[in-house]
Amino acid sequence: MTHTAPRLDRADYESLAPQTVAALGALGRAVADSGLDKQLTELIKIRVSQINGCAFCLQYHLNLARKLGTPMAKVDLVATWAEANIYSARERAALAWAEALTTMATGSVGDAGFDDLLLHFTMQEAAHLSAAIGHINAWNRIAGGLRFAPPIPAGHLSEQAGT
Repeated sequence: MTHTAPRLDRADYESLAPQTVAALGALGRAVADSGLDKQLTELIKIRVSQINGCAFCLQYHLNLARKLGTPMAKVDLVATWAEANIYSARERAALAWAEALTTMATGSVGDAGFDDLLLHFTMQEAAHLSAAIGHINAWNRIAGGLRFAPPIPAGHLSEQAGT
């Protein structure tokens, strides 16, 4: 059985590494202010967090996607976006780019994926999208490695327990 107890909670991490949290916060604000569609960036953050197995970030960005009014079918099917015909060509290109950058340790990032990205995004948008992907990957390694407890929304715990 795998031990999954938190190693550190987010509040403690923030007090132990305030400059790191501030730097990551600044990067997050830069991405948020870039003009990229917020629903799209949340889908990217959800998919990357799924790939990296970060429960905290996954739940955090699911919560944000819901608050932004992201269509639930898109949230529910993002793990299988390539097979689900509900994503726009722009969303598909962004999700493919997110997967390529997140898994680049296992293979090179090919030109075809970047070329497809540029069919749907300007070079400036591609730069910001790449920063968003790098940002969530950094948080996944921190929150996943330290096993931050996921931020479960109020009312969801009783649903999960089957009561």
